[in-house]
Amino acid sequence: MERNGDLKDSSFAIPVIPSESTLVALHLYLSLWGMKGAQIAVLIKKELLSEWRQRYAINGMILYLASTIFVCYMSFGLKAGAIEPLTWNALFWIIILFTAVNSVAKSFIQESKGRALYFYTIASPAEIIISKIIYNAVLLLILSLVGFGIYSLVMSRGGDHSSFDYTYFILALCLGSTGLAASLTMISSIASKAENSTSLMAILSFPVILPLILMVIKLSKNAMDGLERSASTDELVVLVAINAIIVAVSYLLFPYLWRS
Repeated sequence: MERNGDLKDSSFAIPVIPSESTLVALHLYLSLWGMKGAQIAVLIKKELLSEWRQRYAINGMILYLASTIFVCYMSFGLKAGAIEPLTWNALFWIIILFTAVNSVAKSFIQESKGRALYFYTIASPAEIIISKIIYNAVLLLILSLVGFGIYSLVMSRGGDHSSFDYTYFILALCLGSTGLAASLTMISSIASKAENSTSLMAILSFPVILPLILMVIKLSKNAMDGLERSASTDELVVLVAINAIIVAVSYLLFPYLWRS
């Protein structure tokens, strides 16, 4: 009797063994996600091959980035020497913004209706939008890093250079590139349904990109000033939240747009 009482009062918990139906459902769920991951990887590879066949496009984007920086150097650097850190930071993100619009705008606008119909038959809309967001985010991050290297070499800035927090500045580049790529990819899919798609994309993207650009400018400015990282926590959380909302909305709404 005492032993039974000891067993009742003991805190030892017998693990619950899932039923066979639960294990089968979990296996199917993981298998479906594995299939989706493989399909997304194939679509990203397709984007890379398409970009490689049109190497003039990526070369044109790099040339646009370098020429824009050179124009800024001619306008600011030669006359005033070192420019103010606030101007340096804002000018850099304006250049990245226009580079993002030119590089990501072609995601859906340049695709023909026949190719879109073909993709409709071989892949789900969620896989297509996620693959394009990932590809555009990586492409824009590479362009941003190249632009940051050229911009830092050409455009001299005032202030204390030793306090520059490169880790947080690169983090701001990653978050800014992801947010710009996700928002512009979704807006490109909307604008591709209209006739004057380029003008429509510029109009639709402004209210979406504005809060993202303001937050990323503030975060990168804190990194340039060498402030404590705890001072940038609010901006960092807001940027992560904006990126998550944009990706989630794209994932949920794109299938309805794709069916039309």
